[in-house]
Amino acid sequence: MKMQDITGKVAVITGASSGIGEAAARLLAQEGVHVILAARRRERLDSLASELGNAASIIETDVASKAQVAALFNQVRERFGGLDLLFNNAGIGINARFETSDPDEWRQMIDVNLYGVLHCTQAAIPLMRGRAGAMICSVSSVGGRHGVENWSVYSATKFAVVGFHDALRKELGPDRIRVSVIEPGAVWTEFGQNVSEALDDRRAKLEALASEDVAQALVYAFAQPANVLVQEILLRPVLQLAP
Repeated sequence: MKMQDITGKVAVITGASSGIGEAAARLLAQEGVHVILAARRRERLDSLASELGNAASIIETDVASKAQVAALFNQVRERFGGLDLLFNNAGIGINARFETSDPDEWRQMIDVNLYGVLHCTQAAIPLMRGRAGAMICSVSSVGGRHGVENWSVYSATKFAVVGFHDALRKELGPDRIRVSVIEPGAVWTEFGQNVSEALDDRRAKLEALASEDVAQALVYAFAQPANVLVQEILLRPVLQLAP
């Protein structure tokens, strides 16, 4: 199958300061895509942009802020005239038994994992019309298909992302805007900082994926011919037999 030439395409990557977002930025830049790095940690973005050179731009953004998201996409419109790829990657997960969990932490996860996706996606859609092969891709999780103990609210946000994308692809298909979702299993990232030691032990036992593995899935989906939709990619370590 002949893949789409993605050289010269424009991509917004949220959560670009580390992990999957950082890996996606590197891989897309290698493929000739101009990557717009969006995240809160400016110093990390500066370091990555310095590495990528002219292939990258920085727009410091907290996706939980509707105003900052609007400013991000206004700058994309003014500087680039449109957008070919939105990679909704920013996300947080806080481990807790639901009975004793903190509602303020529920809000943090919902604001980033769900509202962040909604606001970014709504702002991106008008910039994508008429651009061949345009794609919206978001990171969900195996926890968005199978509820995971002690990750109940996180799982709820990721279930919501899957349902949103299934509906959105039906809305945007007639506009030839592709809508895809990636659902990784265990990955070596900064995710789950409040239980990092326990998660690291689990990741080691499962031979967890690298961030680059997930980034490759994104590029694979994006580089398909413009009429081809890779609707969903669920990937996990071969040793991860359960959620």
